[in-house]
Amino acid sequence: MSSLDSEEKGAEEVTMTMDERKAKLEQLRAKMRSSTKANRASLIEESARAKMTVRDAGRLERQRKLAEVLRTQAEAEDRGEDVERQKNWEWTIEENDNWEKKKARKARRADYEFHDDAHAARRRYKKDLDLIKPDLSAYSRQKEVVLGLMPGSLAKSGSSSSALTAFDPSGGQVVPSAEQRMAAESFYRDANTLLYADNKPTEDAIDRVVGKINRDIDKKGKFSRKRLNEDEGDITYINERNRVFNKKIARYYDKYTSEIRASFERGTAL
Repeated sequence: MSSLDSEEKGAEEVTMTMDERKAKLEQLRAKMRSSTKANRASLIEESARAKMTVRDAGRLERQRKLAEVLRTQAEAEDRGEDVERQKNWEWTIEENDNWEKKKARKARRADYEFHDDAHAARRRYKKDLDLIKPDLSAYSRQKEVVLGLMPGSLAKSGSSSSALTAFDPSGGQVVPSAEQRMAAESFYRDANTLLYADNKPTEDAIDRVVGKINRDIDKKGKFSRKRLNEDEGDITYINERNRVFNKKIARYYDKYTSEIRASFERGTAL
């Protein structure tokens, strides 16, 4: 009797062990399916990201920013606030002035058509001015020498207008004399000044000018406007539409007018 009980208990233990194993196997299969699904999703996402160009990325970024702006406007309207006024609070007066100047400069330079040589030269001059980075520290040192000030006094004062009027008894400045005022007038020249060609630039300034000229020469040498149908011979059109029209006419009438055109070119036409 005892042997039969022990055999039944052993069979129950074996049966429970098999059920647990089946359950464990199902869990492992579920994890494998979920991991396979996640790997496939990540693979599709990575493939789509690789196919995405810079233009598509920029388009998606613009759409995201537009969605944020629309969401902000909707939330502000729900609260009864002015979106533009709230946005302007984030800018300082200096940043706003710089932005207005930038917009005005962009509006002035919006005309890209060629008018005359003077207009083209002025546009080029304005573009070159944007590339100039003035050395303000060297300018301040030169101004201190001209005005007879102590070294570093302009950097301490922070303005050039106080150089001739303010006086610091502790030794920051000295009282300007008549010679120093004449030197200042020579330094700040205008249209009535008779002095010219007495300024000697530094080696760094000369190197910047030479580098700018070399860059312009290289840019001009690399520039080439590709013209279509240059191998066809003489240019007999003024634009693309006229070229297509002339090509259609030539297809039907060249066999009749070839001799006449050759006579015109030789100068023997009647």
